Amino acid sequence: MATSSTTAPSSGTAAGPAGPRRRRQPTSRLLGRGARNIGALLLALLWVFPIYWMVNSSLQPDEVLYGSEPQFWPSPFTGDNYTRIIGDSSFWAAMRMSVIATALAVAMALVSAVLAAAAISRFKFRGKGPVVLTILVIQMIPAEALFISQFRMLDGWGLINSVLGLSVLYAGASVPITIWMLKGFVDGIPYELEEAGQIDGCSKLGAFLRITLPLLAPGIVASGVFALLSAWNEYVLALVVLQRESAATLPLWLARYNTSFEATDWGGLMAASALVAIPVIIVFLFVQNKMANGLTAGAVKG
Repeated sequence: MATSSTTAPSSGTAAGPAGPRRRRQPTSRLLGRGARNIGALLLALLWVFPIYWMVNSSLQPDEVLYGSEPQFWPSPFTGDNYTRIIGDSSFWAAMRMSVIATALAVAMALVSAVLAAAAISRFKFRGKGPVVLTILVIQMIPAEALFISQFRMLDGWGLINSVLGLSVLYAGASVPITIWMLKGFVDGIPYELEEAGQIDGCSKLGAFLRITLPLLAPGIVASGVFALLSAWNEYVLALVVLQRESAATLPLWLARYNTSFEATDWGGLMAASALVAIPVIIVFLFVQNKMANGLTAGAVKG
């Protein structure tokens, strides 16, 4: 009588070949991860709540907004606050000045910073270390210490109450930190790529513009967003440079709007603040991917 040898199936293999076993995580680790997730969610809610309260207040009528009980939902709903702000011509004048000043400042800051970062990263010259250190120290000087000299400089150039003068100061405030950000990106791009381009017939400048500059796109976007936020939200320099009542950026217009009524128009102020945030949100929607790539690349290469 023939005997067949059988092997007892191991645990977990009765239904077929065993797959990779999942290692059970300790309960304490799962609890710790859950606590961290809940903490992160609470922090996110804490960060988002002021924005929600701004929008919520902008959609409430005055009789509800000035009531004794806060309303956490706009009921009844109204768009009168937005209608009042949108119909104000001074708001659009301030919007136009903010857009032009910010665009000029970002353009000037990026052009200057790209050239400076490339020079520092690619060239060897005497005093390079002190120059880099000076750029960092300039960023640490309080803005208030420069007001008198900046005002006299713009006054001598005839640029007081001028959007160009304001853009020059905005760009100057952003250039040092922008150079530092872009220097890390230029350092991360091998110089051999430019040398290969020069062997193929490009000039030194042509190799930089055609090879290195496109590779710098994530860093330029990240630096540009930083310069944009600095210029868009800036208040004190605009208060010093723009002396005329008719000349104002959006932060300056908001401050003057708050003091131009006997009682604070909270509904209009919240509606105006929400409208001021919209252009920045639109920019973030367009550049968020490149900005995230730029920040992570800068964290590795810088």
